[in-house]
Amino acid sequence: MSERVTFRGGGFTPERRRGVGLVVFVLLIAMAEWGTRTGWITSLTLPRPSDVALTFGELYQSGQLFNHLVPSLTRLVVGAALGATAGITVGVLIGLFSLVRAGLVPLVAAIFPIPKIALLPLFVIWFGIDEASKYALIAFGTFTPTVVATYGAVDNVDRTLIRMGQSFGLSWRSIVWKIVLPGAMPGILSGLRISLTIAIILLVAAEMLGAEYGIGAYILNAGSLYDLERLFAGVVILSVLGVIVSYGIGMVEKRLLRWRV
Repeated sequence: MSERVTFRGGGFTPERRRGVGLVVFVLLIAMAEWGTRTGWITSLTLPRPSDVALTFGELYQSGQLFNHLVPSLTRLVVGAALGATAGITVGVLIGLFSLVRAGLVPLVAAIFPIPKIALLPLFVIWFGIDEASKYALIAFGTFTPTVVATYGAVDNVDRTLIRMGQSFGLSWRSIVWKIVLPGAMPGILSGLRISLTIAIILLVAAEMLGAEYGIGAYILNAGSLYDLERLFAGVVILSVLGVIVSYGIGMVEKRLLRWRV
């Protein structure tokens, strides 16, 4: 009777561990609650998680939660969509065409290290203090890392696959759509994770300057009053927003990268 032989090449495929992340969050919150109630953690350093939860309830009942959340989501979606779309487009062009690479890679390398938050006053001068400057800052901050990640992903596509497509007589367009873009997609999506995280950071920075409503404006106001419960409530909203973005990218990866074993 034959026995099943375990595949010895395994061990590098990530396995799903449902609930582990939730357990870690719950343990950290429980430790913070215990520490603040026993006095091991001073209330001047960290508010009680239960008090932060009560603050969420007050925000929801008063309607202030959506008054701040909706403008922030609008700015994030519009700015990140503009920056990511332009970044992927330019990155693919750099990866495919030598002339575009020669002209744009030095420019991207020059503007990539610039702290985008430092450009906020300049964007205010150019676009005004209204929504346009916030959209522009988020779009620009999303654009540069997306460009770098995209053309790097295109460069890392296995050239053997491209030569194989050429040997089978595939057209240039078919090679791009069927080999290059699918092969570059994992790197592009990984770059989007970083770019969208940067977009959230820039969203908060933009809203701290000249915004009446928004999560950044809410956090700034809470910090100026030294209201730790409200401040941490805003920080938790940003954390949840980051988790949602990461989960969304993960769902896109599952859908677009089903071919990957």
